[in-house]
Amino acid sequence: MIRLMDILIKPNSTLREAMVALNKGTAEIALVVDEKGKLLATVTDGDIRRGLLNGLTLDDKVEKCMHKNFIYVKRDTGRAEVLDLMKAHTIKQIPILDEEGRVKGLHLLREIIGSYDKPNIALIMAGGKGERLKPITEEIPKPMVRVAGRPILERLILHLISYGIKSFYIAVNYKSEIIENHFLDGRDLGCKIDYLKEEKPLGTAGALGLLNIKTKDPIFVLNGDLLTQFNLDEMLNFHKEKKFDATIGVYDYVYKVPYGVVEEKKGKLISIKEKPSFVWFVNAGIYIIEPEIIKLVPKNENFTMPELFEKALSLKKKIGVFHIEGDWIDVGFHKDLRKARGEI
Repeated sequence: MIRLMDILIKPNSTLREAMVALNKGTAEIALVVDEKGKLLATVTDGDIRRGLLNGLTLDDKVEKCMHKNFIYVKRDTGRAEVLDLMKAHTIKQIPILDEEGRVKGLHLLREIIGSYDKPNIALIMAGGKGERLKPITEEIPKPMVRVAGRPILERLILHLISYGIKSFYIAVNYKSEIIENHFLDGRDLGCKIDYLKEEKPLGTAGALGLLNIKTKDPIFVLNGDLLTQFNLDEMLNFHKEKKFDATIGVYDYVYKVPYGVVEEKKGKLISIKEKPSFVWFVNAGIYIIEPEIIKLVPKNENFTMPELFEKALSLKKKIGVFHIEGDWIDVGFHKDLRKARGEI
């Protein structure tokens, strides 16, 4: 972790002072800010080196070599988006700014990726036909529907990669060649992808029966049509600390009644509430399971995640419920897709 104040410098700072900030901050970048903390430019070792080669001295002002066309993100930008920007621009740091352009933090590639890869694998269910998204899904499988220029499934994989997951299994059936031809073995995304081919639709859990692996680590299982920025580390820590056999992610589904709701008893008014909201915890399509839970899945049969959890409960397995915070959209209907695309 770095101290933000260590890497903030003024436009009238010298190259020498910028180098001190670079050395002290260990982030390989210094941020040039005005008196209100608004970001004006960035400076890296490379900027200073090029300046010195062009005749500048260590006593020259940093404004002579600082980089004004910088990349930045807002505080609510997800880790996958940040990682995507870093990859696209071949950079290792991205400043975080508020609405006024003031520095509020700094994303570092080494912290997003982590100092080590997680041993956990992720199984993504991507075999469904997406009947409710026709006619779009007549040409492509639902996980390959694009949002902001990128397939939903690719966004999900990038999000998991940003937390250190590097080994993926994708369960495919409907138009599987489109998914396989797009991702291949995952090398271009910096991960390893294998495919579980369902000869027939196996439901939301049946593909687990095809997973022939030996591991002692918890396994992530996710629906392939999710747009989410859930905190994988928090969910995994919750699962491990409570020693659950499986954990199901849930999301708060809020329904606001557009009318006044009246409660009565035998014709007498008890209460009246103006447009109340009701909240239910709904299945978010994100799970963590211990390897032994896979044994509960029948081979080559249609089997759903609710059936798996009901079976686990009947066997007295310990099941956790983790509340997903932040963005979460299950792109199941055209309305959900329009919302994901920012059209409504």
